[in-house]
Amino acid sequence: MRKVFLFVLANLLMAETVMADSFTLTSPQVKEGGRIANEQVFNGFGCQGSNVSPELQWKGAPAGTRSFAVTVYDPDAPTGSGWWHWVIFNIPASVTTLAKDAGNPQTNLAPPGSIQSRTDFAKSGYGGPCPPTGDKPHRYQFTVYALKTDKLPLDENAPAAMVGFYLHQDSIGKAVLNVRYGR
Repeated sequence: MRKVFLFVLANLLMAETVMADSFTLTSPQVKEGGRIANEQVFNGFGCQGSNVSPELQWKGAPAGTRSFAVTVYDPDAPTGSGWWHWVIFNIPASVTTLAKDAGNPQTNLAPPGSIQSRTDFAKSGYGGPCPPTGDKPHRYQFTVYALKTDKLPLDENAPAAMVGFYLHQDSIGKAVLNVRYGR
């Protein structure tokens, strides 16, 4: 009986690993382990970037995905709690790409029905990297979440931490693209 249990457990773990490996996030503008270009850097706080969100593409979402959410987070920000640069959710399950500059609410490039809520810049939409001058390069985690719900019960005024709470409750998979930026 114990051998059967261990065999089943091992197969479940392998299946989860295979599933996690098949859900991927890529971008023509930002590459895994690469450095953020000036086009994606914030324009303000002493930074002079273009503040354009990169195009993001994902594939291999888990079965049962009913919607997606995307976040950009800097765990190295000197705040004690990191820094949320972008939060967009209620992306329909049929969508697998966010257009370049979709993080700018004025462009109307975000998928219909999606919501961009408040970031740590105290407004909605994409806010690019702008770490303190002289700090070590910061890590920026672009994450797409596959969710088991059509919509999160939140609006554009929801703080990123509240969105994160729901993402962790409703996530059935995620794919991460890690990049760096320092100045």
